[in-house]
Amino acid sequence: MRKGVSVFLIVTAAGLSLAGIIGFLFLILPRMNAFWIVLAPVIFAVYQIPAVAVYALWKRGRTEDRAGQKNPPPPEES
Repeated sequence: MRKGVSVFLIVTAAGLSLAGIIGFLFLILPRMNAFWIVLAPVIFAVYQIPAVAVYALWKRGRTEDRAGQKNPPPPEES
């Protein structure tokens, strides 16, 4: 993965995470009650899904780059 793409993906993941937190607070804080307290973990998790998906894409790209360059395959045992 090129460095520019890598930086873009990690910045996008951080931005989406921040947007998810802001969206969560925007939804929860004005009408706080017991119903929202029970559903808060689920809503928070749903708002973080896009950030986690982009982060996983970034991590997979970095892992593939590192595996191809620095780690030779293990010797075969017979």
